[in-house]
Amino acid sequence: MKKRLCGAGAALGVLVTLGALPAQASPGPVRAFPDPQPVQQAQALPLGPSDLSETRTTTALQPGVTLTRIVRGATDPALRWTVEVSIPGGETSPDPDAPPTALKDRPSADELAAGLKRDGFQARVEQVTTARTADYAGGTLGWRVRVGSFDAQSNAASEQARLKAAGYAGAAVYTGWDGDRTDRGPWRVDVLTIDPRRFHGSLEASYGPDLENRETTSELSNAAGATAAVNAGFFVLDPLAGAPGDPAGVGVYDGRLLSEPVNGRPGLVTHTNSRRTEVTRFTWQGRVTGRGTSLSLSGVNRVPGLIRNCGGGAHDIPTSLPLHDVTCTSTDELVAFTADFGKRTPAGAGLEAVLDAHDRVVELRTPRGGPLPAGGRSLQATGRRVAELTALAGVGDHLNIKATLLDGRGHPVMPSPGTDVVNGGPELVRDGRLHVTPATDGMVHPGDPSFYYGWVHKRNPRTLAGVDAAGRTVLVTADGRSTGALGLSITESAEIAKALGLRDAINLDGGGSTTMVIDGKVLNQPSDASGERPVGDALLILPPRS
Repeated sequence: MKKRLCGAGAALGVLVTLGALPAQASPGPVRAFPDPQPVQQAQALPLGPSDLSETRTTTALQPGVTLTRIVRGATDPALRWTVEVSIPGGETSPDPDAPPTALKDRPSADELAAGLKRDGFQARVEQVTTARTADYAGGTLGWRVRVGSFDAQSNAASEQARLKAAGYAGAAVYTGWDGDRTDRGPWRVDVLTIDPRRFHGSLEASYGPDLENRETTSELSNAAGATAAVNAGFFVLDPLAGAPGDPAGVGVYDGRLLSEPVNGRPGLVTHTNSRRTEVTRFTWQGRVTGRGTSLSLSGVNRVPGLIRNCGGGAHDIPTSLPLHDVTCTSTDELVAFTADFGKRTPAGAGLEAVLDAHDRVVELRTPRGGPLPAGGRSLQATGRRVAELTALAGVGDHLNIKATLLDGRGHPVMPSPGTDVVNGGPELVRDGRLHVTPATDGMVHPGDPSFYYGWVHKRNPRTLAGVDAAGRTVLVTADGRSTGALGLSITESAEIAKALGLRDAINLDGGGSTTMVIDGKVLNQPSDASGERPVGDALLILPPRS
């Protein structure tokens, strides 16, 4: 059975001004567009104690599009800086979001703390417990070792330097990032709401000039003349994991499947008119047919042998299941390429069959890698797949390459022009209920609780998206990794999505990638020290065409 992508909705009331924001936090001048519906009472965000102050300022950006800035709580004097003694993610790691290895079993933590005390440091051991989710039991993750308690980051940094001189590794952290329910903030959340009943612009996903390079969200927004934009899916960051910028999961742009799913992980499905937005789990099938036989495809528009976030073939190492922020490998692959990938296909050992615009083989090149003919594409084979491609394709042969998305029931999904799908995970809300799926989506790393601790349990900047019961698409960013904005854990992200009225919601790429752009300017405060991070793709809200 074939079906078009269609969507469900969920109920986000129009957010209203509950108080005034400081001038520097204002999302911009209010424009002369009437509210999309009568004002409704807003539900306070479920962050911190119930008595916290919360201010909301709503701005109409264009007909059918509103922006709401929510600030909850204020600087909490109980929150302190400390040094978490750990094995860092690695100074040479190209991924600034790689969580440190911070958790240990209790005996190991006690032993480390005892050694620190002998060396003159004020060490303590703290148990870390995490909440249950839809597919993860929660409970005790492990024990962390921390040194000192300081009112300033500079003092924590000095202690970190003293620890380093004594032979210990560690990082200065703010206790507000731990996720304690008693913390009093502050939190800073920005919400874009698109009402399809009044929206006459376009909602589109953009990866820029090509898939293999990264651009900032503001660059993608400005190139398209967007009213607003947020960063979208996960992508390759490390050149050792593939082509930086390439989506690390499903990517459908204007109805074309340009990146295969991490099998079973969710994607956010949007349409140009902003109607029928949905969260759907995808698998896929790909085949190339010629000379009366056919071969299965391993991937679309990615470096052969490198599967970011895993979830690929049965023989991939270390797993065929989703495993977030891990690059699985395979020696034997057949990957299809379109000109969307970049100016040249990836170079390396193996065989490449180059097809013209009529799907006829015009060249067999080895080693593989090079430009494609106008309107053409190619197939790259490595390892044992080289012999298979050699037997299938000769110069002059016609090949039929087909890649098909499958829904959660295994039914083919046929995206129409104007349909986009960006990757994400975990799920946050399903049918109006909390439904957080870190285990299913590969955020639980066997034998490595520190990954879950840093990526899921602790507060970080987050980008979320979903749909409400009225069919409105909602895009959310939450700043973090600062004392002025604590960020959200994944569980808190789900609770925020539900409180905003989302019926179905998904986590998109976060951390230093989290960015919201309004009228060409970055609204939030990206957490990377270097400023706005170049990303793989972004969701753009465009004005009506004149």
